[in-house]
Amino acid sequence: MSITPLSSDKLYRASELNGLAADCKSTKNLTPLDEIVGQERAQQAVEFAMSIKEKGYNIYAIGRNGLGKRTMVLRYLNRHDPNGNGVPLYDWCYVANFEETRSPKVLKLPAGTGQKFKKEIEKLMLRLVKALPLAFDNEMYYSRSETLKNQLTQKQESSLLTLTNEAKEKSVSLSLTTQGEYQLVALNGEEPHTEESFAKLSEDEQQQFEETINDLEKQLRGIVRQLTELEEEFSDKIQKLNEEVALDVVVHFIKPLKEAYKGQSEVKAYLTAMQKDILDNLDIFLEESEEQVALAYAALDKKMPRRYQVNVVVSQPDQKFPIVVEDSPSYHSIFGYVENATYKGTVFTDFSLIRSGSLHRANGGVLLMDAVKVLERPYVWDGLKRALRARKLNVSSLEREVTLSGTISLEPEDIPLNVKIILFGDYQTYQLLQHYDPDFSELFRVTADFEDEMPRTDESEVQYARFISSIVNDSEMLHCDRKAIARIIDYSSRQADDQNKLSLHSADIANLLRESNYVAKSSKATMIRANHVEQALQSQEKRVSRLRDHVMQTFTNGTTLIDTQGSVVGQINGLSVISTTDYQFGAPNRITATTAYGEGEVFDIERNVKLGGRIHSKGVMILSAYLASIFGKAKKIPLTTHLTFEQSYGGVDGDSASMAELCAIISAFSDMSIRQDVAITGSMNQFGEAQPIGGLNEKIEGFFDVCGIKGRHPTQGVIIPKSNAHNLMLRKDVVAAVEKGEFQIWAISHVTEAIEILTGKPAGTVSDDNAYPLDSVYGQAQVKLNALRL
Repeated sequence: MSITPLSSDKLYRASELNGLAADCKSTKNLTPLDEIVGQERAQQAVEFAMSIKEKGYNIYAIGRNGLGKRTMVLRYLNRHDPNGNGVPLYDWCYVANFEETRSPKVLKLPAGTGQKFKKEIEKLMLRLVKALPLAFDNEMYYSRSETLKNQLTQKQESSLLTLTNEAKEKSVSLSLTTQGEYQLVALNGEEPHTEESFAKLSEDEQQQFEETINDLEKQLRGIVRQLTELEEEFSDKIQKLNEEVALDVVVHFIKPLKEAYKGQSEVKAYLTAMQKDILDNLDIFLEESEEQVALAYAALDKKMPRRYQVNVVVSQPDQKFPIVVEDSPSYHSIFGYVENATYKGTVFTDFSLIRSGSLHRANGGVLLMDAVKVLERPYVWDGLKRALRARKLNVSSLEREVTLSGTISLEPEDIPLNVKIILFGDYQTYQLLQHYDPDFSELFRVTADFEDEMPRTDESEVQYARFISSIVNDSEMLHCDRKAIARIIDYSSRQADDQNKLSLHSADIANLLRESNYVAKSSKATMIRANHVEQALQSQEKRVSRLRDHVMQTFTNGTTLIDTQGSVVGQINGLSVISTTDYQFGAPNRITATTAYGEGEVFDIERNVKLGGRIHSKGVMILSAYLASIFGKAKKIPLTTHLTFEQSYGGVDGDSASMAELCAIISAFSDMSIRQDVAITGSMNQFGEAQPIGGLNEKIEGFFDVCGIKGRHPTQGVIIPKSNAHNLMLRKDVVAAVEKGEFQIWAISHVTEAIEILTGKPAGTVSDDNAYPLDSVYGQAQVKLNALRL
């Protein structure tokens, strides 16, 4: 045979670390990488999005979990200050709207000054709480208010004295009852008339008294109106006096604040409005109404009137570019909410109970979230789109929006929103959003697509070694020596299923390093060495390989029938991969083909009983087409073939057994036996060319393990497509067996090469008269088919 097996050096590419300096003995000598390795494309996308300030340039980061998407973005943001172009940051505060209490006002303050302003207002209030009562508790105030009171009393007395004298002249007494009402009574001398004495008067006298009293009552009513006006005038004067006294105190304390914030019109306007409101609500400070004062002071933190508190919802004391990671994106955690407080059984709320969300804290910076978590939580996605479109942040009550109740709530003023959103998600979620949400492509215009693997070169191996160093340094692990670094790079290449690629699944590498570190520390080592990495990998495999052990047990006890020596007609060993969520392994399958006189159909038993998937059915149809092109160009093939995977009770899918199936059919046609010590994997096209398949290493190792169970023979081996040769990263025991000549791996480019290996005879080349040589496999099959045709 002209096909030679692959040499052992083609089965595993060991890392030589040629790019590393010879004196670099461990990760201690390597500069840690401050970025995620191999993700230049995604990093450029993030840089592009961060440099554009227009609306809609938010980022959707695509990639499998564990690629280090979040780590890369956070490292980039922390390393390059995206705020270098001078976008100002602000503190945001909510304060009372004295004209409309249900709509609290927003104050925008320079970053880092919000808490300072809050403390200054608290200090101001504490001073006023003490100073205002004192201003009304001194001789000067008492003297001025007493003067006003005396003036009122004098005017009241003089008005009544005139009427009293006039009434007395007309024998009528003006007196004040115990109920506080004025009363006019006819006099009998010096004493008031009794009913009896009044009745003894003549009618004219009685009439005269009544007329006199009626006239006096008219005058009295006029005087009472005057008295009311005098009292109102006095009240206004007292109010004016109080305001003058209070104004002197308030202005004295507020003036320095106004001076300090004269450049900020919003703050200045608020201080002016607060000054007016204090004068309108002096009773809060003078404690004239206990209930009102008690509620006014029902603050949760300080003994000061609630209406003058400053609620700092966002504070940027260090003025750093805000980078917020929201791990639990519920509606309230993102958009904020309004709390309720209870005081003496009364539930109330006000602006001081407004609480910020992560969008508030990220305002002016970046908010990072998981896309699936955002979409899972009710109303969050719609709220996020609404905020991004309007570029405003509204603390609205979710309960009021989603229910029909008319509960009174606050309507705080909107905060201008300037934020970049970065969503992390997989490709399926991205496709769903693109397809079903027309707003998505408008709001998330930048896609950061994370790679699964990177080319394996000397330079990239050095970069990967530095990446390993960064994980070691970040987690304060033991350092890895040179051989351990090489072994981890080999593992990464195996994870990528390619000698020329390295896996970028950083979570796997980090986990392996953590476990290797544990093994090294347990053995009291001072450094992680290659044997520690090997032990960690073995422990990993042992934890997840229960199913593989169970499957291998069926080969040991003979439950699953398999031959690994001898030769049989119409029977071949195919290879399959069995996967669990975190582990996959290979195992051989017996594939058989039987023939009977018929019309040339190939009956796929798996498909007919609905155990075969669509790709498997396609593979069978392709090999049927190839068969027809070989043996049925001139006449119909007079055989019907039945093809099946023996002892397969689950579903079968994939076309990686199509070459094996064809070889079994050719064996059945030609009545030539096939070697059972050789397994084959690979798909084929209609021209018989071998095509690459997946899970190559696991398939080879699975057959190697079964050969070990059934008994080793140096002739055993596996046939693979030539185009899969670069995927070989086999276990060391398999490589060692090949090196010793105890196992073979053949890489073929056409199915005829497989037939030659499996039968020991040439497949045969067709002549001009559409005939194959009699000593070939195809020639023998053609002879039998022609005999049936006759």
